[in-house]
Amino acid sequence: MSLGRGNVVFIVGPTAIGKTALAVKLAAKVKGEVISCDSMQVYKGIKILSQAPSPKESGKIPYHLINFLSPSREFSVAGFIEMARRLIKDILARKKVPIVAGGSGLYVKGLIDGLFQSPEADDKFRKKMYALAQRYGSRYLHKKLKVIDPGSAGSIHENDTKRIIRALEIWRSTGKTMTELKKETKGISGIYNIRMFGLTAPRDIIYNRINNRVDDMIRAGALKEARKIYRKKLSKTAKAIIGFKEFSAFLSGEYDLDAATECMKRNTRRFAKRQLTWFRADERIKWFDVSKVSEREIINRICHQVTRSPCHK
Repeated sequence: MSLGRGNVVFIVGPTAIGKTALAVKLAAKVKGEVISCDSMQVYKGIKILSQAPSPKESGKIPYHLINFLSPSREFSVAGFIEMARRLIKDILARKKVPIVAGGSGLYVKGLIDGLFQSPEADDKFRKKMYALAQRYGSRYLHKKLKVIDPGSAGSIHENDTKRIIRALEIWRSTGKTMTELKKETKGISGIYNIRMFGLTAPRDIIYNRINNRVDDMIRAGALKEARKIYRKKLSKTAKAIIGFKEFSAFLSGEYDLDAATECMKRNTRRFAKRQLTWFRADERIKWFDVSKVSEREIINRICHQVTRSPCHK
């Protein structure tokens, strides 16, 4: 079954919720291909820590943007957007359905809505603005921003000094407001029919899934994987993967293995909470509670949402 030409489906949600498995099964139903939207699954040699899908998990479904980059190299939102856009165009040209699956919220937003290239920091200007904020209050700067860039001022709280100053800094450095730059940099939402679906569950269920996943990762050899890259030169982005810092503390003698494991579970739970906060702010997402709706039913409902007809066996 096809979901129709020009449709790009997004499957988002917190870690350990089941995005990969659902995306693969959906792709099998609709003649689709999956594009990973995960900032860590791009790296080679950390398949367990990144939870990149194995060939067994993806089966015959093409699964893009995983296990291709050396951990010594940086990976950016801009790099992801460029690669994903090319893949989407190619997949649609072959009359298949692109299914973007993952939990990197900034990557999702950048791909759909666009991401403008902001100027480098102007430390001298920032110092001056912070001095004004300290003297007159952040509301004073917010009023200045409201005159220059009403659009940004409307979306930034008057007490959010950091973001207010950044918006003023962008205008000063480029001669254009942040609102203008965002309008100039468009994402794929104006090109394709974007359909966004989110997977969620009650917090205790998500946290239990995370705890079980970490235990499974350790049994699968996550510590051995971390030991292999422990003394290698890693990029800043690769070092941010959950598990590396925690196992590094164990390998250096700072933690015992139990403490490192519990720390990894805690940090993963915190990450999941941040993911949910990010995605829930996007009203375009249609949510499914995996504790109440079966995977098969979710797939059928996604098909119905997009084509007004269910997927069949």
